[in-house]
Amino acid sequence: MQHRLILNYLKMKIKLLLLTGSLIALASAPVFGGTLSFSGTTTGGNLFNRPTEAADSLSDVGTAVPYLFQAFTVGTTGNYNFTTIAGAPASYDTFVHLYSGSFNAAFPLLNLVSANDDLVGGNSNAGSGFVNQPLTSGNPYVYVINGFGNSDFGSFSSSITGPGSIAAVPEPSTIAIAGLALGGFVLIRRRHPSIA
Repeated sequence: MQHRLILNYLKMKIKLLLLTGSLIALASAPVFGGTLSFSGTTTGGNLFNRPTEAADSLSDVGTAVPYLFQAFTVGTTGNYNFTTIAGAPASYDTFVHLYSGSFNAAFPLLNLVSANDDLVGGNSNAGSGFVNQPLTSGNPYVYVINGFGNSDFGSFSSSITGPGSIAAVPEPSTIAIAGLALGGFVLIRRRHPSIA
């Protein structure tokens, strides 16, 4: 009896893991129509010394700013627009960076393509982003959202739009979790073929 309860419990957990893995896969599927939208918070995020808007040196104001990033690829070479708008608190002054290939917070100038503080002429309420940023199809990119100064953090909403599909690239840890869930299911099925 207890053996049956344990098997039913494991069966339920496996189904939950598979469902989670499926949802992760759907969430990271390419978005056709040229828009990728996402939101999050930099509150409590990892810290780095952000590059300046000129993208040639490190900031002496943003020396330990919390950040969050979104890796992605585009399906069509062309110009893309990026917009990040702060949510709460109202004082959150966003700052964004675009990297080609990869992003390493320990070496924030490496692979840096562009940086922006205020998208519209010094107005921090207009958010941060890029207009007509040229991107190459198939090349991995990383969009890093952070703040102007060390005390600038909070929630945000971002979007990337352009002429081709834009696919979010899941973090390696997300892929590993989905792989472990699938591996666990296969292992249980081999040991207990009657579990569906």
